[in-house]
Amino acid sequence: MPRTSALASGRVALVGRPNVGKSTLFNRLTGGRRAIVTAVAGTTRDVLEGEVEWQGRRFSLIDTGGVVGASEDPMQEAVAARGRRAADGVDMVIFVVAGPEGPVPADEEIAAELRTLGAPVLLAVNKMDDRRSEGHLAEFFRFGLEPLVEIAAEHGQGVGDLLDLVVAQLPTGSTCALPGPEPEAPKIAVVGRPNVGKSSLVNRLLGQDRVMVSSTPGTTRDAIEDTLRWHRQQFRLVDTAGIRRPGRVSRGGKVESVSVVRARHAMEEADVAVLVVDAAGGTGKRDAAIAGEAEKAGCGVVLAANKWDLVKGRGPEFVKEFDRKLRDVLKFVEYAPIVHLSALTGERAHKVLQLIDEVGQARRTKVTTAALNKVIERSTARQAPSGARKGTIRVRYAVQSGIAPPTFTLFTSRGERLHFSYERYLRKQLRAAFGFLGSPIRLKVRGRR
Repeated sequence: MPRTSALASGRVALVGRPNVGKSTLFNRLTGGRRAIVTAVAGTTRDVLEGEVEWQGRRFSLIDTGGVVGASEDPMQEAVAARGRRAADGVDMVIFVVAGPEGPVPADEEIAAELRTLGAPVLLAVNKMDDRRSEGHLAEFFRFGLEPLVEIAAEHGQGVGDLLDLVVAQLPTGSTCALPGPEPEAPKIAVVGRPNVGKSSLVNRLLGQDRVMVSSTPGTTRDAIEDTLRWHRQQFRLVDTAGIRRPGRVSRGGKVESVSVVRARHAMEEADVAVLVVDAAGGTGKRDAAIAGEAEKAGCGVVLAANKWDLVKGRGPEFVKEFDRKLRDVLKFVEYAPIVHLSALTGERAHKVLQLIDEVGQARRTKVTTAALNKVIERSTARQAPSGARKGTIRVRYAVQSGIAPPTFTLFTSRGERLHFSYERYLRKQLRAAFGFLGSPIRLKVRGRR
């Protein structure tokens, strides 16, 4: 599948050993908090890409994992390889070093590699707000890389000078922005437990090795966003970290805790969440909890039963029983469509995009007041409304008061909340009449006034 970039054509890579402040600088320059920043060396694993605008010019900034140097991450070698690949073919490299520590052998190794590149290299000495940096600054000139600029990424010191040097050295015309996705391009969050195949599915849909894949749970840390085009429509696809139960997350340390927060935030911002479950390993309480969070966030939901290649061929009865059990466990999202797929082989993987499109449209469906009240009148006549307290409630009329998710306000005789079982009944009637595939439905109640 062709990939459509929403970023500018000028590309600048941040390179350096672990824990020198590359992700802090990335967040500072892109004006967000996409990269997770901790004191743990090797926090960044996947390659992040964001857009920077300065003095009327725009370029794409790439944050790489530490390409060499000490790290406690067992995947450091794979991270370094991805970082080196990301730095190939860029228009400029910003080599980030830590001032307080002075030049170390890992910096020397990176400098030697960068001197062989055809792209210009800018040396950024970070953490210059630390007094210990003053005694080491001159030592960095021996790398033979110029210009050299002093910065403190955490506080923004020297960042303007750094950007001036970047735009001045980028090739003329390389900072012209390419057409990007329309502002209303749906945002899709791929969520689920660790090691169910979220990153494999994202790579399959993008048609490239965009995010790191490993059998080690918790490989993905940052929320990795990319853009793809499907049938003349664009989606912003976000791969998130696996969400474990709170007790295990707390034992996983600060990095995992922040990753899980980012994953939940991605659901809150998403139009549609693709909840990936393990078809071979089965579903459980953690999957149900994630489904509940998606419903609470108000995004549409598609259930992707991955690793179907491992259970394929067991017959139609197995498929029916699997879906029945899945529905039973994921009661919060009983309205979500199910797709059986294999991210490894690609079987039915692109069916996900079709369902994402259908669910996204259903989530924004607007019905007429007349049609709505016919359904409400027929439903209340068939089964009288019941409230949280005893007594008769009469629904006078209803209006659709919002979309994404579809929201309906019922004006009643008493203005009290309906019993949860009656709300469930009304939602089923609304789905039967108007569809709302994969989308939660919100009901509000107001009194006569």
